[in-house]
Amino acid sequence: MSSGGVTIYAIIETGGKQYKVSPGESLKVESLEVAEGGTIDIDRVLAIHDGENLILGKPVIEGAKVSCTSKGDGLDKKVFGMKYKAKVRYSRRIGHRQSFTELTINSITGPGIASEAPAAEKPAAKTRRTTKKEVT
Repeated sequence: MSSGGVTIYAIIETGGKQYKVSPGESLKVESLEVAEGGTIDIDRVLAIHDGENLILGKPVIEGAKVSCTSKGDGLDKKVFGMKYKAKVRYSRRIGHRQSFTELTINSITGPGIASEAPAAEKPAAKTRRTTKKEVT
């Protein structure tokens, strides 16, 4: 999300992988035990950048967290593997679908970083219709 033209982002680690996230984004991560619609705080934050300051962890930033909401679980597309042994007429095709949890990033907080939530869309201001009056 942007704040005055500046994008805040964080590098988080979950499921043995690292992700660059910003408030309002959604991403698929390794399966987590969280109910659909439930919130989870990821505290393995490796770096935070708020447009001016870059805070790096050694290896993680103490007191930093990324708040997320779960959109539910699912299965990724199928990938295939093959087993083959020459000269013995042996071959097997193996398929696998990896499970994932889809998360929406709510906010990023940390030491020296103002928490930023995605800007909610403001309702359009009502405009008053005026009629032209003839000047005589």
